[in-house]
Amino acid sequence: MANSIKKQKGLTAISLMVILAVLGFFIFLGLKIGPIYLNNSKVENALTALKEMPNIQSMSKYEMEANLAKRFDLNYVSKVDDNDITIIKQGDYVKVEIEYERVEKMIGNLSVLVYFDEAFELGEQE
Repeated sequence: MANSIKKQKGLTAISLMVILAVLGFFIFLGLKIGPIYLNNSKVENALTALKEMPNIQSMSKYEMEANLAKRFDLNYVSKVDDNDITIIKQGDYVKVEIEYERVEKMIGNLSVLVYFDEAFELGEQE
């Protein structure tokens, strides 16, 4: 008996299948959620580029919206509508906020919801 325990090595077929199933689930989850975060990264980059523009405080709301839309088109940003973008401009004060959520269907009736809220403020509020 003691001799047979020392000779047992490796995984059984069932334990190997369980490990592969868990690993497969996390790979599947990454493939579904990864593009959502990649899209949000593009939104953050567009917002940062807008913030770093030298004449941002003198731009109108329409010009800021057009600039963001142009950057979104260039970077293939999807699932962000005009309704998700809030721009507040009062004198030299500028606040741009992009708040949106994504629902990605996984399997059957199982879905994942991811919520994003990106913003920046410049100047002093009056």
